[in-house]
Amino acid sequence: MRMIFGLVLLVGIALAGGAVYLAKGQIGQYKNAIARAEAAKQQIIATEKIFVVTRKLEYGEKLTKDDVRVVDFPKAALPEGHFTELAAIFPENTDKPRIVLRPIEKDEALLDIKVTKPGEDAGLTSRLERGMRAFAISVDVSSGVSGFLRPGDRVDVYWTGRVGNGQSRQEVTKLIESSVPLIAVDQSSGSVEGARIARTVTVAVDPNQVASLAQAQSTGRLSLSLVGAGDDIEIASNIEVNQQDLLGIEEEAQAPVIAKEKVCTIRTRRGAEVVNLPIPCTN
Repeated sequence: MRMIFGLVLLVGIALAGGAVYLAKGQIGQYKNAIARAEAAKQQIIATEKIFVVTRKLEYGEKLTKDDVRVVDFPKAALPEGHFTELAAIFPENTDKPRIVLRPIEKDEALLDIKVTKPGEDAGLTSRLERGMRAFAISVDVSSGVSGFLRPGDRVDVYWTGRVGNGQSRQEVTKLIESSVPLIAVDQSSGSVEGARIARTVTVAVDPNQVASLAQAQSTGRLSLSLVGAGDDIEIASNIEVNQQDLLGIEEEAQAPVIAKEKVCTIRTRRGAEVVNLPIPCTN
């Protein structure tokens, strides 16, 4: 009987110890979970509700209420000029629309710099950065990249004309401006559907470039070369090709000019005859 009692006591002690061990394990897991939750709370990023666009918007489009929606945006990275209230985008005291000034991608934050004020005209001047000027370049099917130019593209500008004097006068082609942004094609500063042969393109350049392009356009022909969308390679500004370089013609050496000896004379009369007598030259 005592032996049975002893066995029961040992089994009870073993079960109690196992229960304590299991309880310690559960308490440890619970403490770890609480620690992880506290760490996760500390890593939570503070956000603010702002408006983004629901689709891709092009220059010149009217902004409507269906084009915007609210999202949570990190406060630490809020862009300048964002909107937090629908009434700030579409004021209730006017029904005049806002016009998109610059292309906006889907889910991009709507900024006041990219849309006009309600009823404001979206003229060409709104596409010019500070210190830049608009300059029109006459083009045709060959010089205007066969009508594939669009506002927002970048182009290299080449000048072709004659340089030199006399027999050394020859035609050259030279790169005069690199990666110039287009802001309008003919009278359109928005998206252009399909290929269209333009008569003029308008570029955004600084005043010095305006002077260079005006001089180049009045003294020769300008041609445009379309720059790739992801091309960021810097091109040397001294690109120039003349007819001899193009055809591989070496310049012929000119025969040396032999200077004639200067002869000085003086006229004198010998009787009825007038003769020229040589004398030393004074200079």
